[in-house]
Amino acid sequence: MGKIVARQLSEVEKNIVRFFQGDLPLEPRPFKKAAEALGLDEEEILAYLKTFQQEGLIRRFGAAIRHWQAGITANAMVVWRVPEEEVEAAGRKLASFREVTHCYQRKTKPGWPYNLFAMIHGRTRGECEALAFKLAQAIGHYEYRVIFSTAELKKESMRYFAEEE
Repeated sequence: MGKIVARQLSEVEKNIVRFFQGDLPLEPRPFKKAAEALGLDEEEILAYLKTFQQEGLIRRFGAAIRHWQAGITANAMVVWRVPEEEVEAAGRKLASFREVTHCYQRKTKPGWPYNLFAMIHGRTRGECEALAFKLAQAIGHYEYRVIFSTAELKKESMRYFAEEE
């Protein structure tokens, strides 16, 4: 990330921000589609976005998958109790599995000895439980719990310049 620059955005830049704060078009060249919608060409859009990134106005583009709509209805956080000296290697191993979408270390608390967390997804609870066991085998640690999600929380992008829309 570049140096953060405080400045006023031009109307063109505000329109680019407005376009990209929503969902990207699901097509092979979403930046070309944005350019067409904004009366620019694809190279101009990419140049603006690169400048935004260099100035620290944006960090990255991300995707939020609505996994429930994709048929991935069993989602679980698997928590492990791993010795401190092994947690980094175990975390790297877990993160290498495509079924793991989030993996991180947390401090333990009284009554909560788990320090390594991995979010997994599957079509059924049984599929997630089998995957958790497979992951436990991969890292060689079997003291874990599988905690299932009961609902999908609302995922929504930030909205900027909304008062002007």
